[in-house]
Parts: sequence; structure tokens; C-alpha cells
Amino acid sequence: MEKATRKWWQNRRGTSRRGFLRTAAGVAAAGFWAEDTIQAYQNTVNTRSKPSALRITDLRFAHITGAPMRAPIIRIDTNQGISGYGEVRDGASVTYALLLKSRILGENPCSVDKVFRKIKQFGFHARQAGGVCGVEMALWDLAGKAYNVPVYQLLGGKFRDRIRLYADTTESHDPKVFGERLRQRKEQGFTWLKMDLGIDLVEKMPGAVTAPAGVTQRTSTWTKHMFTGMELTEKGVGLMADYVAQVREVVGYEIPLAADHFGHIGVNSCIRLGKALEKYNLAWLEDMIPWTETELWKQITLAVDIPTLTGEDIYLKEPFIELAKNHAVDIFHPDLASSGGLLETKKIGDAVMEYGHAMAMHFAGTPISFMANVHCAAATENFLALEHHSVDVPWWSNLVTGNEQPLYEKGFAVVPDKPGLGVEPNPDEVKKHLAPGTGYFEPTENWNNERSWDRLYS
Repeated sequence: MEKATRKWWQNRRGTSRRGFLRTAAGVAAAGFWAEDTIQAYQNTVNTRSKPSALRITDLRFAHITGAPMRAPIIRIDTNQGISGYGEVRDGASVTYALLLKSRILGENPCSVDKVFRKIKQFGFHARQAGGVCGVEMALWDLAGKAYNVPVYQLLGGKFRDRIRLYADTTESHDPKVFGERLRQRKEQGFTWLKMDLGIDLVEKMPGAVTAPAGVTQRTSTWTKHMFTGMELTEKGVGLMADYVAQVREVVGYEIPLAADHFGHIGVNSCIRLGKALEKYNLAWLEDMIPWTETELWKQITLAVDIPTLTGEDIYLKEPFIELAKNHAVDIFHPDLASSGGLLETKKIGDAVMEYGHAMAMHFAGTPISFMANVHCAAATENFLALEHHSVDVPWWSNLVTGNEQPLYEKGFAVVPDKPGLGVEPNPDEVKKHLAPGTGYFEPTENWNNERSWDRLYS
């Protein structure tokens, strides 16, 4: 029986092989594999890369300034000649990325989650997360290029083709002037606006702010809001509410208008100011107090009938989930360059959505990080709007190439379909804006052999 079975299998294999060869020869003779057909097939395959054999060989940086902040772009190179780009958060040190170099050399960049879990212990809240997040962006760029697909596809596909933007706008103490600046944003096509509404508008007016002698908005920069002793008076609350009223007169009530940068005032002042602003139907009140204060945030949120928002300085999903479980704020606002990168930010959006919360996205950097945000926003269902901090920087869009259309137009960014993030640095423009004393992706061999025993348990 075994002999017969073996003979049957050999005959089957032989017949199949001979049949295949005869068929292939016949097809070839018939001209089926025409040259244009072969070319069309090859055009869909990234012949430069074998993803399973891809390995990281280098990490370098180009530190841009004036975009409008300082922002280090990082480049991760591989053994197959393709590179991926990421960005350390605005205002952060590129050292946060460089110290990761020895930990990622030799890794497969397509194993994004594996590498992220290896390095995430080296990030922390706010700018200290910049290195981990910048590397994670570059890994997704590399994975997309290796598999010849846009990053949003690797994240599960997209919910939208265009990403709504809101623009940072230069403050003015004159509400009519500021209102006109916002009106111009509407003319540019922006469908969501945000204003700075800080106590600096009123603190020099007699009777507007109560504070210990010597304490001002400027001197309290490094003191948490609850500990400054600064409180708005009834007059101060009224003046700030009147400022918003005059701005609303210019821009109208049809467009969402959010507010930020209130200053380091106490919780009670936040509540009284919030109540006074309710009639102006603001889209959200942003970062009135530090994100760490869950219970105090909950007090503000329950007391004020305007959505509250926080999150730009939070690292990793767990603190977002804690705030969402407690419904401490209404809307969450991660900065992808601090929150853990693309996948972690999508996880954050998905997690807070389970508790009924929406997600906007904070951003202030170059087009590299911008496009990472665009891909993440496209792949996250409960997304509202993405901040754009560089509308008034004329050369900002020129920092990259590869995009066949403008990075954004009339208040929206178009989600690209090119592999990876869809853009590459433009050397000619980037070199014009390098931070003093830095070069364009110069060697960083002195970081190749940084070593320590990094395990977090015994």
C-alpha cells in the first residue's frame, strides 16, 4: 500500500511539473508574457527590498531651526539602501534619539512594535519622549517603503482621505486685530480655529489679577498652576470674556473656536473663567491645568459647559486611559511626537473612543512629523482636527520633496498614497535652515557602542 501511494505521489508530482512546463512553454510561445505585461508586474513590487532581511545600519540627524521651533529630523539607514525619516519633537534635544542608536542597530525596522517595546523605556512625558517617537516614525516610514504601501495602510487602513487642520495664529492684545487674523484663516480655507487666551491680556490692568508680590505670568513658568497664588478677579474674568466676545463678532459663531494658554491660574479661576465663556460656544478649553491632575480636571469639566481638553505632553496610552475612565476631560489631544508615535497614538484614539471621547492632535514641527500625523489621523476613527503651527513660515513646505500635490490646501491635508510617509527631505532647503554648528545627516559613530544593562527586572 505504501509503495503504491509513493508511486502515485511521484507520478502526480512528475505529471504536475511536466504539465506546468508544457503549459508555460505554450504560453510563452503564444506571447502571453509580453514585455509590457512583465514591466507592469514589476512596477508593483519593491525590488530594492527584502523586508525579512532588512536591518538597521545607521542613525543620523539634521537639526532644523525656525520651523517655527527647533526640530531635529532623524534618518535611519538600512543594509538594503532604503532610509526612513522621523522627527524628534519640537524643542527637544536630538540626544534623546542618539542614545537609542546602539539599541536599534541590527534590528529589522519592519518589526516596528518589537523595536518600540525595546526602546520605550527610554522615553518619558513631554519632550523626553522625542527620541522614542522620532525613531518609531522612521520605522514606519521604512516599513512602508519596504512593503511598498503607505503607512496608514499598515495601521489598518484609513477612515478619511483628507485631514482637517486648525492653525496656530499670532496673538494680539487688540481683539479686533486678532479677530481679523482669524478671519483671514477662514479665507485661507481653515474650518477650525484656535486662539491664545492668556492672563497676559489683563494682568497689567489694575484690579484684574490677584497675585503675591513679584509673581507674574512670566515668573511662574516653572510653577504648577495650583501653586502660584495667581487668581483672576471678577473684573479680570469679565475683561477676558469681553475679548472673546469681540473675536466672535469678527469670525462668527458657525466655525469652531478653541482656546489655549490661559496661564498658571488656580482651579477656581479656571472654573469662573470657563463659566463666563460658555455663551461664546468655544470648541474646547485646552490645558487649563497640568494633565497630571485627574481629580482637579474632573472638577473643572463637571463645572463648565464647554468641552475640556488635554494631552499634548502625555507619553504612552495608560495615562490617557486613566483620564478617559474618569471622564476627567472631554477631548484628548496627544502630540504624536510625545505620545509614543503612530501606533501608540492610534491606540490612544481607539482607547478613549471606548469611553465616548474624541481625539484632536497637537503638532508643531516640520513636514516629516506632519505627514506622520496625517497618516495616523487618517487611520483613527474618532479624530477631529490636527494642529498646523507653521502656516506663516513661507519655506516650510519646501523642506520636503516627493509630494505630487501641496502638503495642505484650504485647511485640509490630503492623505498620500505613496509608500511610507510619502515625503523625503529636500537637501537644498533643509541645509538653509540647519541649527548653528550642525550638519546635514553627518556621521554619528560615537553613538554606535553606547551600552548598558537595560532590563527593568531582576
